[in-house]
Amino acid sequence: MSRVFLAEETRLGRHVVIKVLPPEMGAGVNAERFEREIQLAARLQHPHIVPLLTAGAAGDLLYYVMPLIQGESLRVKLAREGELPVAEAARILREVVDALAYAHRHGVVHRDIKPDNILLAEGHAVVTDFGVAKALEGGQADGRAGGSTLTSLGVALGTPAYMAPEQAAADPHVDHRADIYSVGVLAYEMLAGQPPFSAPTPQAMLAAQITQAPEPLSARRPACPPALSGAVMRCLEKRPADRWQTAAELAPQLDHASTPSGGMQPTGAQQPISSGTEAALRRANPVRVAVFFAAASALVLGIVAFLMYRLGLPDWVLWGAAILLLIGLPIMLVTSLHERRRALARTTAVVTPSEQGATQWFTWRRALLGGGLAFAGLAVVAGSYT
Repeated sequence: MSRVFLAEETRLGRHVVIKVLPPEMGAGVNAERFEREIQLAARLQHPHIVPLLTAGAAGDLLYYVMPLIQGESLRVKLAREGELPVAEAARILREVVDALAYAHRHGVVHRDIKPDNILLAEGHAVVTDFGVAKALEGGQADGRAGGSTLTSLGVALGTPAYMAPEQAAADPHVDHRADIYSVGVLAYEMLAGQPPFSAPTPQAMLAAQITQAPEPLSARRPACPPALSGAVMRCLEKRPADRWQTAAELAPQLDHASTPSGGMQPTGAQQPISSGTEAALRRANPVRVAVFFAAASALVLGIVAFLMYRLGLPDWVLWGAAILLLIGLPIMLVTSLHERRRALARTTAVVTPSEQGATQWFTWRRALLGGGLAFAGLAVVAGSYT
């Protein structure tokens, strides 16, 4: 996003990093508002946050200054090593989450957590570029009539591969839980060697963030402790309300995962299940499915009987509808079992093989579509006799 320059601050005799925004990005940004937002982020003083020293404008160029950190970015490390050892990944995550918890308590949301913004120095992780996305958004607000922000105008601030669904949808009400999602993507990449989604274009990546469910981390990295896999998958919930609600809530989960026991839960302990997964499990309860199917069947047969009386349809139409419903009952029950298994795998890190053959066809959408097509066919045949 920025051009990076190494400079020397002659008065103090130290090296600093100057990041200059591209002219096309800074053209519509109000320089004074940009500086004010950077100053707010500059108040963050934490061992895992790279401090912002100052910000300013030189002609049409906006810039901000940070101290030089001796080390490498997490991006470079991942490019060299691929997936990381579980203990190392958990330690890096813990330090990143600790930085986010501090920033969130002070009202600062990062909005662009990614490996490029995580620096590794002296055996520790530090997060850089805090407040920059907010500064761009806020600066743009003052630069446009009516106070509209970049986000409210449909421009998503962040990096597509790490953006939360609400960021990808340009929701103007993005909050700190977007950082929780980005941490989940970051963790997934460190542990699996690649992000949860891949796409050929930024637009396709944004669509994937909104619509696609990630493959369970345990399927990509079976050796990952269930507690850690479950914590990461909960970060990746599409709805903010189904994720960890704060970085402080997530932090203890990473502590457990980095213990000598490898994050194994004690006997009788239960993985945290999000409200979204609980709802999916309720919908897929076989007894619930059977009861609803029976009620729906009675309604359908009643409608068919009424149409037979009103339209003079032959008797076999009612028998045909009953046979289709009898065939549909086991299909719906089997589908409910597969949907329960999928819901649990998304959050509880149960290892499941890739679906092949007939298994992949047992989804709610395909089951309902198949039933609709079957009754549509019956209606066409019955209509030919009227």
